[in-house]
Amino acid sequence: MAFTYDDLKKRHPCFAVGAKNYKGRVHLPVSPGCNIYCNFCKRDINDTDIRPGVASKIITPKEAVEVVREAVALCPDITVVGVAGPGDTLATPYALETFRLIKKEFPQIIKCMSTNGLLLPEYADEIIEVGIDSLTVTVNAVDPAIEAQICAGIFYHGKRYVGTEAAEILIRNQLAGIEKVSQSGITVKVNTVLIPEINAEHVPEVAKTVASRGAKIYNIIPLIPQHKLSWCSEPGCELLSKARAEAEKYIDVFRHCQRCRADAAGIPGGRDVSDQVYIRPIKAENTFSHG
Repeated sequence: MAFTYDDLKKRHPCFAVGAKNYKGRVHLPVSPGCNIYCNFCKRDINDTDIRPGVASKIITPKEAVEVVREAVALCPDITVVGVAGPGDTLATPYALETFRLIKKEFPQIIKCMSTNGLLLPEYADEIIEVGIDSLTVTVNAVDPAIEAQICAGIFYHGKRYVGTEAAEILIRNQLAGIEKVSQSGITVKVNTVLIPEINAEHVPEVAKTVASRGAKIYNIIPLIPQHKLSWCSEPGCELLSKARAEAEKYIDVFRHCQRCRADAAGIPGGRDVSDQVYIRPIKAENTFSHG
């Protein structure tokens, strides 16, 4: 069963305008590692922070299937199974392995995956074969000089790159991957973290560029000032609204992102069943990242 963009606008809480209060999702924290170094990314294992890049623990693909069973039993309105970290989904093999298992047992559920896109061209065929319905790619800039201020470096094919060289590789792969995946019929959503001091004026160019490569919907996420970008400000409502209005000239924009954890479960803004499907450990330090 393949879900079209029109299907997702009715059944996916990130796409369904006006329907997010009764459509649910379960995020599976199966991806422990990352291959890029975002300056805003403060990775952690805990059960208190409500933001991306955070989970209570890492689970295996087999454990993920059991989590979906329990989550759907507790909340029948869950229509989406997603993997959004806490690391990058393509940096390790566990996300795609998980989706293969989910596809066998839950063919009717929407499969949603997020990535930073560094390895997207290499894994595009596998993503298509696995049957991902919605792919989210985080693209914070399409100008290497701007991206280099956001992403400190990448680890790519056994080598670490930094500065604009890293940014050029990352952007090239993101755009090539978006184009290849979207041409297969998979709906591509692009996330951009809005950083007032760095990329606020650049957002329309990002929107225009990713739309030209086939992305269908765009999510502008307000920066949470932390880590190496703790000196930056969180965008206010006026700047956020302005950026969304400018981006909407080129691509559909949605406005109700909850900045979910990598182990969120339930209905965004509504019933939360995550504490019933995940055992909450004592807070511990870790180094996981999100795309």
